[in-house]
Amino acid sequence: MKTKRQYFLNALLLTAVALLMRTVSVSFNVYVSNRVGAEAMGLLSLVGSVYGFATTLATSGIHLATVRTVAERLERSGGAENRRCLLACLSYALFFGTLSSILLFGLSAPIGRLLLHDVRTVRALRLLSFTLLPIALTSVLNGYFTAVRRAWKNAIAQVAEQAIKISLTGYLLVAVAPKTVEGCMLAILLGGAVSESVSLVLNLVLYVADKRHFRHVGTAKYSGPIRVAAVAMPVAISAYARSGLLAIEHILIPRGLIAFGAGSSAALASYGSLHSMALPVVLYPAAILSSFSALLIPEVTEQQAAGNEVEIRYIAGRVYQMTFLFSIGVAGAMLCLSGELGQVLYDSSEVAAFIRALAPLIPVMYLDTATDAMLKGMGEQVYSMNVNILDAFVSVVAVWLLVPCFGIWGYLITIYITEILNAALSIARLLRISRYRPRIFTLLVRPLAAVIGASCILTLLHRLLPFAVHSGGLSLTLHILLLAALYVLLLALTGTFGKSDATWLLRSLFPTKEQIAQAQTAKK
Repeated sequence: MKTKRQYFLNALLLTAVALLMRTVSVSFNVYVSNRVGAEAMGLLSLVGSVYGFATTLATSGIHLATVRTVAERLERSGGAENRRCLLACLSYALFFGTLSSILLFGLSAPIGRLLLHDVRTVRALRLLSFTLLPIALTSVLNGYFTAVRRAWKNAIAQVAEQAIKISLTGYLLVAVAPKTVEGCMLAILLGGAVSESVSLVLNLVLYVADKRHFRHVGTAKYSGPIRVAAVAMPVAISAYARSGLLAIEHILIPRGLIAFGAGSSAALASYGSLHSMALPVVLYPAAILSSFSALLIPEVTEQQAAGNEVEIRYIAGRVYQMTFLFSIGVAGAMLCLSGELGQVLYDSSEVAAFIRALAPLIPVMYLDTATDAMLKGMGEQVYSMNVNILDAFVSVVAVWLLVPCFGIWGYLITIYITEILNAALSIARLLRISRYRPRIFTLLVRPLAAVIGASCILTLLHRLLPFAVHSGGLSLTLHILLLAALYVLLLALTGTFGKSDATWLLRSLFPTKEQIAQAQTAKK
């Protein structure tokens, strides 16, 4: 029970910080998009496709390996192996981080000119190459803090990194005021590069301070990089394949748009509107779930190590319940308020149409994220990555076939195909190995009825009440809050989220002394 309480308190902290950071990030993304334009955002996304593969090489599965190895050894040795385990993880990250930096810097010119067909990307790739080693090392330290349940340290680093990135980028865009698309892109990337370096330094300081928690334990032997590589490399190899396929996919999208009939600038603008403007809005609420999902990995790992199958099924049931309730509510809000979101945030009907089109897919995307975290916690990371490789391969084929025929909407169809395929395969695997049997009516039908009812009531109020007008951000905020309140009320009235669920949540967060004593007795 104490472990559960610590899990939920860490999750609440990370959720609050992640939501704050996502709010700031999306707001800043709106500011940047409106300042530099859709073409620059499309060019950034194009560079990001190559950078994503380089980052995958730099990290090479080390975050998951750190979380799993530290969590396992903490359970078995009480922290005696922490130091040597972390040194092994850092050595692994140092090698791959350095390798990826050298490769990206050296190959930036041929990649930009021959692969991306845009010389404006060359200097951007060279600048990004210097961020790969800090990212790899920071990934290890973040994994360590997650494993030892010190979520607040990750939160501090995230806040500091985001603050520096926004401040420096904003200064460069305003004070330097680059006149070209390339100049705007380099200003944005420079702010991110500096923030990554500062984040690494801060994480190192926090780790040095964290060692005092294990002063009372000795130092035990650890198998070193062998164990780390055994966990990380299967994930890394699969990640290389998936990331490479994703890079090909995103390189093919602008080319397919040009083949559809759009000009080069128009293709980048459409790509930027969907990928860099609409998608961040759709994924913004996922910050609430992502923190819980990240902390599920060590939690499920410990339960599996203890052979507690009943507890794993219980966790799966609660995770699915909360994910469905939340994601269906978000999907309803995005669908109902897509016009306002596009208008208020970007003054763009095209972005509004993209948000509306993606809204029905939100429950699938969010559920896949939670399922993937549980599978990784149960040691199924290889299966998850194989599914992701298949997902990426199907994406490449679908983009190659659909985008030249249907334009940007062909890419939207591709997103639907691959997200549904990925989620279906992952959920089937989790249900088989955990033996959890979901109740579809309770999980899906009731929340769906509640959100439809809430949306209908909001639409009616919007037409009848004088204050419910499209007047900007204040009106949008009011509509979101009102829709959320109606949705929660209907969930309660239909018994979808009742007293027992609320009691479970409160007892998990604030267990009584009797519950803690019973849990400790049972553990002994």
